[in-house]
Amino acid sequence: MMSDQAWEIEPSGPLRGDISVRGAKNAVSKHMVAAMLGREPSTIANAPEVGEVAITAAMLDHLGTAVERRDGEITVVPGAVADPDVPKAFTGLNRIPILMLGPLLHRAGEAFVPLVGGDPIGHRPVNFHVAALRAFGAEVEVAADGIHARAARLTGTRIDLPYPSVGATETVLLTAVLADGKTVIRNAATEPEIIELALFLQRMGARIAFSPDRRIVVEGVRELSGAQTRLGGDRLEAFSYLVAGLVTGGEVRVHGCSQDRLVTAITTLARMGARFEITDEWIMASAPDGLRPAAVQTDTHPGFATDWQTPLMVLFTQADGMSVLHETVFENRLVYVPALKGMGCEIEVFDVCLGGPACQFHDTNAVHSAVVRGVSKLRGGDVTMPDIRAGFSAVLAAAVSDGISVLRGVHHIERGYHRPVEQLRALGLNLRRR
Repeated sequence: MMSDQAWEIEPSGPLRGDISVRGAKNAVSKHMVAAMLGREPSTIANAPEVGEVAITAAMLDHLGTAVERRDGEITVVPGAVADPDVPKAFTGLNRIPILMLGPLLHRAGEAFVPLVGGDPIGHRPVNFHVAALRAFGAEVEVAADGIHARAARLTGTRIDLPYPSVGATETVLLTAVLADGKTVIRNAATEPEIIELALFLQRMGARIAFSPDRRIVVEGVRELSGAQTRLGGDRLEAFSYLVAGLVTGGEVRVHGCSQDRLVTAITTLARMGARFEITDEWIMASAPDGLRPAAVQTDTHPGFATDWQTPLMVLFTQADGMSVLHETVFENRLVYVPALKGMGCEIEVFDVCLGGPACQFHDTNAVHSAVVRGVSKLRGGDVTMPDIRAGFSAVLAAAVSDGISVLRGVHHIERGYHRPVEQLRALGLNLRRR
């Protein structure tokens, strides 16, 4: 996956057909890290073929944990940790290294991980992770090149998260399961991927309970065994393909992602005029009477997910009227808007809270609201994609543009979507690699 690869997309009319999504990109790598904690191998089925898996596997391999991949199944075989330092070569590639701190402290008593990476969508609250690890009793030093940690033993504690951060909640779970005593997480994230990780840890022998009001209680155990699990479908990928059908005037039937993971998204699209057919096996969306505008605010689960707003923004350009988007999770999530405007999308962005109550970015300089005018006539462009979800939004814009588009930085999409070229071509999109 070279960063200089590009896709050439020529609009080919409505996208129609069937798509199958695999397990979530945001879940598979976290399960691989959790498997480090077991005494025996663990197996993760329905894994996507994404760049994120290869990056995480390479880190685990360096740490003495072997990873075997075959036909959508990942087997993680824990081994002795000879070197508890994640190489600096992994700096900025994804957000996984910081999640390894807790497991490495349990396994080796010390650790170093390079600075967190991932998509440039806003501030990653590394301080939440550091504060949590210190509360467990670890000595943690944040340096210019990464984070050093040391602990003879970790003790259960009470963690009050200032914000229900997914990553920080994962760090606490991965640390608490083998800590001495009880840990209580208050204001925890409750995204489906968090629940899925907790269930996997429970299969490994962890004692985890969910309480009302975003509380998670973990009673530490002495050791964990291996476990087997099958990942649930990627709700972010499923939404992207449903929108691909709607934005082009077609219809896409998405298999492999259960309805409960898309409840808020389905209702949001229905308000815009989408019609749904839903079974236990698949979900299909179409908009034979066109699309209406909407006002949507992103939020933590069970609200409208921040990762859903990038495809939604392109859909807004094809709805008849003025739509409003209020991003409340990441302050820089609208970084992709200039590229869409270059393709003819009529979008204006603001640093005030529009379309919802005041959020955490109120009275800051964060540009986090957008007003979109539709129906816009889009034109082909030469676009460099800054991150995974913005990359898919550019694909959607290219699919309804007048003329050919060249999309650069496609490694971002291939890091997070399962076989995107094959999937998009199966829907009828004229896509060529360059």
